Amino acid sequence: MLLFMPLFGGVVIYNWSTRFDNLLIAKVNGELTIAHQYLEGLKERAFENVQALGASAAFLQAYQDGTLPNLMEAQRQAYGFDFIYYISPEGQVMPASEGTAPADPTRWPVVERARAGTGGTEIDIFSSKDLTEITPALATRADIPLVPTKAALPTTRTREARGMVVHTAAAVKAGEGILVAGVLLNRNLDFIDAINALVYPEASLTEGSRGTTTLFLEDVRVSTNVRLFENVRALGTRVSVEVRAAVLDEGRTWLDRAFVVNDWYISAYEPLIDSFGARVGMLYVGFLDSPYRAAKAKTLWLISGGFFFLLALSIPMFLRLARGVFKPLENIVETISKVEAGDLSARTGLKDSHNEVSRVSAHLDSVLAQVQERDHRLREWADELENRVEARTRALKDANKRLEATTKQLILSEKLASIGEITASVAHEINNPVAVIQGNIDVIYEGIGDAAAPLKTEFSLIYEQVHRINTMVNKLLQFARPEEFAETVSSHSPDIAIEDTMPLVQHLFSKSDIQLSLSLSSTQQVAINRTELQQVLINLIINAIQAMPSGGVLSISTTDYELEAQAGVLITISDTGSGMQPEVLDKIFDPFFTTKKAEGTGLGLSITQKLVSRSGGKIWVESLPDQGTSFFIFLEAVSD
Repeated sequence: MLLFMPLFGGVVIYNWSTRFDNLLIAKVNGELTIAHQYLEGLKERAFENVQALGASAAFLQAYQDGTLPNLMEAQRQAYGFDFIYYISPEGQVMPASEGTAPADPTRWPVVERARAGTGGTEIDIFSSKDLTEITPALATRADIPLVPTKAALPTTRTREARGMVVHTAAAVKAGEGILVAGVLLNRNLDFIDAINALVYPEASLTEGSRGTTTLFLEDVRVSTNVRLFENVRALGTRVSVEVRAAVLDEGRTWLDRAFVVNDWYISAYEPLIDSFGARVGMLYVGFLDSPYRAAKAKTLWLISGGFFFLLALSIPMFLRLARGVFKPLENIVETISKVEAGDLSARTGLKDSHNEVSRVSAHLDSVLAQVQERDHRLREWADELENRVEARTRALKDANKRLEATTKQLILSEKLASIGEITASVAHEINNPVAVIQGNIDVIYEGIGDAAAPLKTEFSLIYEQVHRINTMVNKLLQFARPEEFAETVSSHSPDIAIEDTMPLVQHLFSKSDIQLSLSLSSTQQVAINRTELQQVLINLIINAIQAMPSGGVLSISTTDYELEAQAGVLITISDTGSGMQPEVLDKIFDPFFTTKKAEGTGLGLSITQKLVSRSGGKIWVESLPDQGTSFFIFLEAVSD
């Protein structure tokens, strides 16, 4: 209840609040529709009045009598036009008796459409010059000083002298001319108040709110009932930059809250289009937002307060009723937890209250007693079974280890035997053509005599490459048939062999920034050919140096060691180089596997392993990427 009821209440309140806001937007949208229809009705009536005047017999008679200016002045006052004039087919302009006409009235598309026979009414913008040409009074009425307005787009203008005009033009039969009339909307307070009274009749808004209507020339209020002060209308103030961008720049209808002069209103704005098709102004209706916000907040507080009051009243009641059920259930759960923890003697101990919970509790105690008895017997059987399994497991582990070792050795032996046979065959086959090439090169060199001097470099290169082939073939034969290259095996100290090997690789240390660390502490003699041991050491030392191109530490140590109950000596060669990836580590002793590309044959570590294994020893390696590599060589000790 504490979790889901407040959550449910929050969802309900949020949904109601959203619907409330949507209703306000729908309301102002309907009010904008009314204002729009009123403006469209005004335009239609203006066109009908001008069209009726042009088609009347009085107009035809006045046109023939030359009294047309007087008739147009009388109709201007009757229809509420601010100006009216007639344009003959020849382009001559005849204004009403009071006033004149713009210098070029045919530049407006609505007038051109009337000349084509259609005509109509549009909202057009007249410059101050146009208004002055009609009558200076119109220019004076249109001129509005701009008032600095909060949230409006910054501007350097100080006045709005243009006029927004309901511009009407209709074709007339008399003389086949055009009749043009207009109503200036700047400061036309009767017009704006009539719209406001129609949109916001008495008691249509909540107490404290007020409805407002405005006509904008671009973003300047030219006719409005919005108040700047108590009795001062906000003429010359400007719309907020956000609304201007949406309505004038993008052509959208604004339906949302907006800042109007000095307060927030639920507002609706729509763009006004002139006869050129350009957005020249806006029609606005809206009502003060704060009374609705206050009423909404009050309602929300009442709903929330009532909800939490009912929640606070009902929770203790529910808890009291639920305690009689939950307390015994908690006791049962606690007993089950003790049993799960290993205490099989735990019991609920609830009194028989002749209800469902007490019956479940009694049944649970009976089941737990049976479980405890069976557990006791199972433990006795399990102890006996565990002892038997342990004995059998130890035997199986020993047998499995011996089987794995034998299998690995067998696989390795088979693999090396196969590769050895293939390698020996290939090596012998290579030796014969190499010997022929060597002999013929010697014959050629001796045969051409002094003429061979310019080709000395080329002959040297050939001899060098033939020697390289011989060396590679010898290594292959040594790998395939090491017994043919083996020397006499004698017992000796591995420490002395290591010390004798160091001068052989000293030149490699002088070419790199590698520190050598020796720790020779073995006391045993080992049975391995001294030359073969040195070959093994040189291979591993060269690999370690190549693994440290930027320098590092090479550590070589010996110690007495016992492996699988056999005494011997452990030789460790470690570097701080780049280390090896696991997939490389698994293949380093495979014949012909190398990571040195064209620089190696892939036989060094394979021959090393074979030499160590043939002497009865064992070699293994440990390596981690970027943490170095350690090779371990175990050689069996021999008695003096």
